[in-house]
Amino acid sequence: MRRGKSVLFLVLACTLLVSACGDKAQQGTVAGGLTGALIGSHLGPDDDEHRRENALIGAGIGALFGYAIGNELDKYDRTQIGNALEYNPSYQSSNWVNPDTRNRFQATPRPAYRSGGQICRDVVIDAWVDGRREEVQARACRTSDGRWELVQ
Repeated sequence: MRRGKSVLFLVLACTLLVSACGDKAQQGTVAGGLTGALIGSHLGPDDDEHRRENALIGAGIGALFGYAIGNELDKYDRTQIGNALEYNPSYQSSNWVNPDTRNRFQATPRPAYRSGGQICRDVVIDAWVDGRREEVQARACRTSDGRWELVQ
């Protein structure tokens, strides 16, 4: 039982460290993989060979689920930016709060222009994360299927 508690502590510590790095999809992948490995290592026969195999299988399955969940969270903010680019006149801002992270955003698109055969717009994205304001200036171009994709 003591081994189980130390593994659980290690998984929680790694999850907290990872949550400060990368995008939500990466965070979800790592957290899901660690959780899956922990659960898998406790399933099946009680010998070390089976524990390792089950931990690897659990890590793979957990990573897939974690990536899917984390990626979906990022899609919310990308959708809001895409809506601002599609519907807002130049210099008119859109504001939103991500319901999962509680981070606040504002996207202000600039006038459209052609670049390399694509229609593009620059956009200023202000984010308030943990009480701090961060500003990002990016460029988005319309893809062949009509969506806006951030390219910078």
